[in-house]
Amino acid sequence: MAYHNELGKLGEELAVASLISKGYEILERNFVFEKAEIDIISKKDDQLVIVEVKTRNSAVFGDPQSFVSKGKIKLLVKAANEYVLRNDLDTEVRFDIIAVLKNKYVEQIAHFENAFYHF
Repeated sequence: MAYHNELGKLGEELAVASLISKGYEILERNFVFEKAEIDIISKKDDQLVIVEVKTRNSAVFGDPQSFVSKGKIKLLVKAANEYVLRNDLDTEVRFDIIAVLKNKYVEQIAHFENAFYHF
């Protein structure tokens, strides 16, 4: 597996651990619909929380969260809508980003709740 894939997988593991420590229930990981993938689908306080995890080993080119593009947001919303329909859910949906900066010197996790709106 390529280094960037390993780093991404590690970032998702750190994000899941962080969410669980904050009382989130993890419902699904790596949910795929068409060309869209949701890293983590979780639940907290009767709210469905869609989480995009961005992991980088350096912030030289920008913070990890700044790499969530408008196109990615559109795909996340599409996949989240499919998840809600497929599971016949009637709940509020929130979109979060977890930014992970991880290298041999640094391990930082930042959780951005309501990182973007889907309308």
